[in-house]
Amino acid sequence: MSESLNEKDRNSLTEAKKNRKVYRKKLLQLKKQKPKQLNRQFNDLHDEEFESMDCLTCGNCCKTTSPIFRNADINRIAKHLRVKAGSFTEKYLKLDEDNDYVLKQSPCFFLNEDNTCQIYDVRPLACREYPHTDRKNVTQIMDLTIRNTTVCPAVARIVKEIISTT
Repeated sequence: MSESLNEKDRNSLTEAKKNRKVYRKKLLQLKKQKPKQLNRQFNDLHDEEFESMDCLTCGNCCKTTSPIFRNADINRIAKHLRVKAGSFTEKYLKLDEDNDYVLKQSPCFFLNEDNTCQIYDVRPLACREYPHTDRKNVTQIMDLTIRNTTVCPAVARIVKEIISTT
C-alpha cells in the first residue's frame, strides 16, 4: 500500500482487505437477488463518493496495478509519443496470463510524482473508466469490483456502504 495515502484512504483499504471474503459473499448474493437495485446503488454511491474523492491525492491504482491495453490504446498512445506501436509495446508492455497487454512494471511508467498522468489525454480505456463503479451493469464485473476494493479507497467505501445498508 502506498505511503502517500491519507489515513482515511489507508483505513478504507485495510478494512477492505480484512473483509474481502465477506464483501465477496455478500455482493454475489445481492447480484443474484437484486441485480438492478445493486447496479443503481453502485452508480448512486459512485457519484456521491467522487464528489469528495480526489484521485490525485491517492493514485494507488496507478502505483499498484496495470490497466489492460487494447490495440486501439496502444496505437493511440504510440502515435502521441511519436513511436511505432511495436516499439511502445516492446518498451512498456507484456502479455499477462490472460493474453492481455499490461504494463511491465508498477508504478505506471507515465505516473508523475504529483500523481498526474503524462499521457492523460490519450490514456487507455481501462484508465478512463476506472474504477468502473459507474458502469450501467456493474454486476457484470463483480469479481473486478471486489478486487478493486483493495486498490481504490473509493471502491472500498462504496462496497462497505452497500454491505452495511443491506
